[in-house]
Amino acid sequence: MTQNNPIKQMLLTFIAACTMMGSTASFAQDNTLLPELPTPIKNLVDEGAQVRFLGKDFGVEGWVAIKNGQEQYFYVLPNSGGFISGILFDDKGQAVTIKQVSRLRAQNGGALLDTLAADAPSKITNETTAQKYEFKTPSEQLFWDIENSNWIPVGQAGTPVFYSFIDPQCPHCHTMMNAMKSYIDDGRVQVRLIPVGFKEETRAQAAFLLATPAPAQVWWRHLAGDKTVLPAKQEINQQGVQRNLSIMQSWKLNVTPLIIYRGKDQKVKIIRGKVKDIEALIRDLGART
Repeated sequence: MTQNNPIKQMLLTFIAACTMMGSTASFAQDNTLLPELPTPIKNLVDEGAQVRFLGKDFGVEGWVAIKNGQEQYFYVLPNSGGFISGILFDDKGQAVTIKQVSRLRAQNGGALLDTLAADAPSKITNETTAQKYEFKTPSEQLFWDIENSNWIPVGQAGTPVFYSFIDPQCPHCHTMMNAMKSYIDDGRVQVRLIPVGFKEETRAQAAFLLATPAPAQVWWRHLAGDKTVLPAKQEINQQGVQRNLSIMQSWKLNVTPLIIYRGKDQKVKIIRGKVKDIEALIRDLGART
């Protein structure tokens, strides 16, 4: 996962400013017809990404996809002659992508919603892809499934990692993450949250958390009691959350929080519910003490 990306920070800052000011872009574009979803974008939708059409400017179709809290921008060359991933600039060096995102937000109330979720499979699992690999033990297969779930990073990249299934309204999840906050802030551990929901409302909140460009900040504000930061928008694509739930169900996991990690002895380990000894977990991850 790329951290501290200057282009991303510029986009997020600009988007936030546009949201506050209600500004819109004024440049030539053709957004009347939704084109066919390109194959790379279809794959992202199938994996639970939130996808929106940015419009057609300068002769190329633009798309934004958000997955695991990370944005990707795609541009389809004329006649589907290829794809480019990155930021589009005009002949004066101005970032057209920023204007497109601003326009999209103005048109949709600030929400990056998936317009083509109905075209994605109703149930997604890792089975087909996992069949390409041979696992020596069930725990290795479990860990592979967890790594390939839809997660969001909370904490610095390059630090020891553990994964945790969480429900946005689970009080034990809140307690666990608040207890971990000092370790995360000190750069000793990164938590990769796997959002799920056992009710319609929490599934929608979990999907919104996966879709937002700044999930860690949103999560901490949610824990601090901000009831507006994690809305239950039913129109958000829930494929990513359903994928996470299917992993839980296939492994008969039914509690949150549920921590999965690889210890410094390379063994895959599971902690169900409350972490009784955080320091022991940190040491077993090989994090600095």
